[in-house]
Amino acid sequence: MKSKAILALEDGRIFNGIPFGAQGERFGEIVFNTGLTGYQEVLSDPSYQGQIVTMTYPLIGNYGTNENDMESRALWLEGFVVREVCRQPSNWRSTKDIETFLKEYNVVGIEGVDTRALTRHIRESGAMRAAISTEDHDPDSLIEKVRSSPDLVGRDLVREVTCERPYTVNSTGGQKVVVLDYGVKTGIIEQLCHSRCSVTVVPAATSSDEILRLKPDGVLLSNGPGDPAAVTYAVDTIRALIALRTIPIFGICLGHQLIGLALGGETYKLKFGHHGGNHPVKNMTTGKIDITVQNHGFCVNSDSLEHEAIQVTHMNLNDGTLEGIEHTTLPLFSVQFHPEAGPGPHDGRYLFGRFVQLMKQYKNKG
Repeated sequence: MKSKAILALEDGRIFNGIPFGAQGERFGEIVFNTGLTGYQEVLSDPSYQGQIVTMTYPLIGNYGTNENDMESRALWLEGFVVREVCRQPSNWRSTKDIETFLKEYNVVGIEGVDTRALTRHIRESGAMRAAISTEDHDPDSLIEKVRSSPDLVGRDLVREVTCERPYTVNSTGGQKVVVLDYGVKTGIIEQLCHSRCSVTVVPAATSSDEILRLKPDGVLLSNGPGDPAAVTYAVDTIRALIALRTIPIFGICLGHQLIGLALGGETYKLKFGHHGGNHPVKNMTTGKIDITVQNHGFCVNSDSLEHEAIQVTHMNLNDGTLEGIEHTTLPLFSVQFHPEAGPGPHDGRYLFGRFVQLMKQYKNKG
């Protein structure tokens, strides 16, 4: 007889399934990801800290896993929900199957779930607290524990994923970029290196004075997990850097939200967030539509940024939410989506070139 796992949602909905990966009990916010591929990148994205992820694509694990596709040093999500696990992957790059992979990183998974029904439920009711358990098979007991678990709103999860100390990549690059690590993905660092930048990654709580001592040509504010309003120390640092008016700043995802807060704006929680590799975003400057990768549960309120010097550059075509801004008099711009990611199209990578040009422009001014 196969063992049992339960997925319990805080509104009382229960999904039964089969455990895979690690054994145990995990709590987090349940969200869905619409990517057809890229499950390893999802698993290793620090932005999923504090969340349980369900994949809408029904078969997961068919091309295995490998060390080269890791987006960070570990797996960060609390749990993984799939319809069917492929335990016999077929790909020349694969070094281990997904179940072995999850066990090594102590991630609890559940398969055999009707992920279509679960996704529809999240869309209708919103993202909510949930738990996966291979231990407690009493639905009422598990639901009570879910309702007692911490909410994502108001939690600073950045401190749990940021690096412990600074490190440098591609030290011989031309433009010197300091990356504030709120949960940075490897792909962002790789794109900066591809743009011939020298990259120094620093912990999230690094002060503006410490950053200035590194003499950067530009500062990149990375992606990351949780509620941006809870990361107050980052907002203070960004505000101090903006006040200098001389250092180009590029924000991605959480970095974009933190810039919005530093400029006096507000953030709010989306009903079920944007997670996946097929989100259409309109460039308001060119009229072009980019197909983007996204992973965020919070958004900047565009109405809170009503200032003539702040321009909206990108809008989400699914729900009309803010996806990008720029400052008309300061070297500052940001986007909500992930320009480094390539789910097929590479529509957003031009933004790294724009960042490099901005650094060169302000370097020449100095």
